[in-house]
Order: sequence, then structure tokens, then C-alpha cells
Amino acid sequence: MRLNDVKPQKGSKKRRRRVGRGISAGQGASAGLGMRGQKSRSGSGTRPGFEGGQQPLYRRIPKLKGFPLVNRKIYTTINVEKLASLPANTEVTLDSLKAVGILTSVKGSLKILGNGELNVALNVKAAAFTGQARSKIEAAGGSCEVLE
Repeated sequence: MRLNDVKPQKGSKKRRRRVGRGISAGQGASAGLGMRGQKSRSGSGTRPGFEGGQQPLYRRIPKLKGFPLVNRKIYTTINVEKLASLPANTEVTLDSLKAVGILTSVKGSLKILGNGELNVALNVKAAAFTGQARSKIEAAGGSCEVLE
């Protein structure tokens, strides 16, 4: 067997139907596209997403970074590096951070983020922790407690 002997199996390739070549050919005149209208004309027809003049779906849905969450949780965020100035074995809560002056305004429950380094063991009580923040607090010898 050689490369020039390779060809598809008999009957596996059907020839293309030549439409619009007379009535005896079976698909003459309108070539199976109906009588009149946009879809019977030559050319590409309509663009993808076109809905015949109706406002298309891609223009009906809200834009820019997805749909807004209806009941989204709002957090007061603070990085681990801000907690490094606290003394060892301090209990860190939203109220204690406000009392010390690390936080000035409270937007919602407390969430600890993992930017920076921490060398002090702290007992942190917050509504949420990022993975990095939790690992840095526990590596320093502290503890993380999630409040509901």
C-alpha cells in the first residue's frame, strides 16, 4: 500500500447536491429555499444574534462585569500587615480594632485579607478570612474564629 493508493471507502463520500439547475434536477427554481423573502435571497442572510428587528438578547441583558448580586455581603476589610502592630495574644474583633484606631469606619462585618507579614500570635474573630490570611495567622501561632 502506498500513499497514492489511499482513498475513501466506496460510498462514504456523497457528491454535493447542485441546486437551482432546472426542474428535472429535483431542486430547481427556488432550490428548496421557498418562494420569496430574506432567507431565499443569495448572500449571507442575517448576522448572528439578529432577531428580525426585535431587540436582540445580547442588547437586552445587563452589561459590564455580570449581573449585580441582589443580597451581596458587604465587608469591612483589613490586611494582616495592619494587625502586626498589635501586642501578642490580643483578641482581635471589629470593635477592638475600632477602639485601637486601626479602623476608622465600619461598612459591614469584618473580613481579614492576606497581604503582608504577621509575626505576632493573635486570636482573631471575624466574619470571613481569605486562605492566605488564615494560614499566616495560624503560622504565627494565632487562631482564627469565624463569627456568624
